[in-house]
Amino acid sequence: QLQLVESGGGLVQSGGSLRLSCAASGFTSRSYSIGWFRQAPGKEREGVSCIRSSDGRTHYEDSVKGRFTISRDNAKNTVYLEMNSLKPEDTAVYYCAAGLGYVCDTTMGPKSGYITWGQGTQVTVSS
Repeated sequence: QLQLVESGGGLVQSGGSLRLSCAASGFTSRSYSIGWFRQAPGKEREGVSCIRSSDGRTHYEDSVKGRFTISRDNAKNTVYLEMNSLKPEDTAVYYCAAGLGYVCDTTMGPKSGYITWGQGTQVTVSS
């Protein structure tokens, strides 16, 4: 059974850093593209970043480009999201998701292309 578990969220001051982890079980994380999404209260879930399964290509949404870094540790079957220079507008529940081959190219791809989702981890950035 494919399963993803996020961890690493918390409360941090503006300008601070956090590293989120997405641990995969039931499959090898490198077999699927992994995307990070976030959802703030009252807003739609939006894409943040993804890493492609075939070649490790990464994509970042403009709102996080230059501040967030996605990476993959195949030995640990885990994908990370390093978040630096955090802003209050980064406050949200962050989800990771495993996607089919056509996602994570020049864009995140449609959410419908991500077939397994984690339960989410809360990130709160205080001003």
